[in-house]
Amino acid sequence: MSLLTLILFVAGFGLLIWGADFLVRGASKLALAVGISPLVVGLTVVAYGTSAPELAVSVQSSFAGVADIAVGNVVGSNIANVLLILGVSAVIAPLAVSTQLVRFEVPLMIGVSLLVLGLGWDGSIGRGNGLLLFCGGIAYTVLAIWQSRRETSANKNAPSSSSTDNEDPQVPQHSEHILFQLGLIAIGLVLLVFGANWLVDGAVEIATYFGVSQLIIGLTVVAVGTSLPEMATSVVASLRGERDIAVGNIVGSNIFNILIVLGLSGAVSPLGLTVPASALVFDIPVMIVVAFACLPVFFTGSLIARWEGALFLGYYIAYVGYLILQVTQQPLLPLFYFTMTVFVIPLTTLTLSISLFWAWQHRSDIELPTSKI
Repeated sequence: MSLLTLILFVAGFGLLIWGADFLVRGASKLALAVGISPLVVGLTVVAYGTSAPELAVSVQSSFAGVADIAVGNVVGSNIANVLLILGVSAVIAPLAVSTQLVRFEVPLMIGVSLLVLGLGWDGSIGRGNGLLLFCGGIAYTVLAIWQSRRETSANKNAPSSSSTDNEDPQVPQHSEHILFQLGLIAIGLVLLVFGANWLVDGAVEIATYFGVSQLIIGLTVVAVGTSLPEMATSVVASLRGERDIAVGNIVGSNIFNILIVLGLSGAVSPLGLTVPASALVFDIPVMIVVAFACLPVFFTGSLIARWEGALFLGYYIAYVGYLILQVTQQPLLPLFYFTMTVFVIPLTTLTLSISLFWAWQHRSDIELPTSKI
């Protein structure tokens, strides 16, 4: 492994983050100019922009014939998005959760996560399945934007709307800079393409050098690296009080990763995407469990508390620790597995179940926030 490989690998991370930042800034202002709510901006424009690295890496991996990285990148990114990024964001500042997320987007995230397991059960996601996922992603995006614009238009036309006077002056301001925002988007896309190429090439060579499987590299190093834009966006959004964007970014990114990233990767791959057996029996089920865990956490008080964020973060550390112990074949692996399955996971399930039961019993006392917080 040469020094140039390491330099290009690190530079690839930098270009991905830099490019995603340009893309998100430009796309967010364009979206706001046409009257999309902050939650839908987080679910679509910001989420898709910050997930552009996953798209670039996975599609490039598909063309390069290293499908393990394409699948591992999506699954690992979804796990990291919830456990690591949402956990860190909630620890920094408790996050309020919109009713729309609990009622529609989180169940959708669970559904598409289960769909990945079903489609990949035979060991591959072919072009037909990839195209199905991709079309589903386009349909969801169109529906979300259409619904948001309809609600925004209804709010503006309502006589009692108090936000009209505050929002209307912003539209010309965004419209005046459309060309500038389009330039930011174009620059961001170019940087993402170069960053994806360098990152995939470096990841494959590093994996080969250290004897680590491509799947593990995709699940950890590449997944966390390409999830850094989501982390930066959600942390900054939580610090600034933009809670819809902070949470919507994570949920929207996970939906986008499965429907658009995995779907497009499968559709363009000449032989389809190979789904490793280890991913079917461990990593994809973990992704599904993590998606299910969002329901009780999001529903209880419609708030992600700091202790719940710390719980997510602790589980991500445990997940990465398990992968490392598994790859290195450490003798502590059986003890670690026994402790997690017999003590930690059941206690966590019991705690969340009690919290969910309490929230259900006191649901009339809990005021669910709307999509605009």
